[in-house]
Amino acid sequence: MIGVFDSGLGGLTVVKEIKRLMPPIKILYFGDTARLPYGEKSEEIIKKYTLAACNFLKKRKAKVIILACHSASSVALNYVRSKISLPIIDVIQAGVKAALEKTKTKRIGVIGTRATIRSGTYERVFKNYDKEVEIIARATPLLVPLVEEGWINHYITKEVLKIYLQPFKEEKIDTLLLGCTHYPLLKKLIKEIFQNKVTIVDSSEALAKSIINFSSYKKIKKRKEELIIYLTDIPPEFEKIARNFLGLLPDKIMRVSLRE
Repeated sequence: MIGVFDSGLGGLTVVKEIKRLMPPIKILYFGDTARLPYGEKSEEIIKKYTLAACNFLKKRKAKVIILACHSASSVALNYVRSKISLPIIDVIQAGVKAALEKTKTKRIGVIGTRATIRSGTYERVFKNYDKEVEIIARATPLLVPLVEEGWINHYITKEVLKIYLQPFKEEKIDTLLLGCTHYPLLKKLIKEIFQNKVTIVDSSEALAKSIINFSSYKKIKKRKEELIIYLTDIPPEFEKIARNFLGLLPDKIMRVSLRE
């Protein structure tokens, strides 16, 4: 059984890829929707909330936990690993490896929330693999609310993206890593703005692929297929958002109170 954690509903893009790539499996998804966005919070609070969420999934028998939240992965990964005796897989490592496989010029752009970009985690992880790679990282905080509003193809979203992406054009990157689980829904627009001249790396897809080779995979893959979603608040537009992110509705959805 796989546990997936995100601060909101963006991690459903990871769930979608897991369901597409893997045999039937039981997935527990926890979204801290009452307290998002994590990307605007302090490191101390992000660590506190992430640990509580992972403990929640552990108590419900998750065998492996995926940190689909980029803010949590960049700030709280090592802290949570020191507190919980379960395999914890983060979205950042998967995205970095995928971007390095794609780039030819070693000029890679990264977009994400303020917390993710401010942490400098992407730069550090990239340099751990290749000290010659050049990373241009920028915060793009308006994209999450636009995606959650459902404005995927809205002209305002396109104009905001043009402003955010212009510096990357000037820096002549050849690869752009989407450092937030909401951003895969904007891939089509981003490719259009770059005129398909920049390779777009989807961290959600990269993370799902990394699960297939995970050592505990053989132990969990024979479970029956089921998706249970736990949320600290159920947004009025949940069904619309779930269909946009996941393509379907979950088997069960429950509102829960999270003890920190």
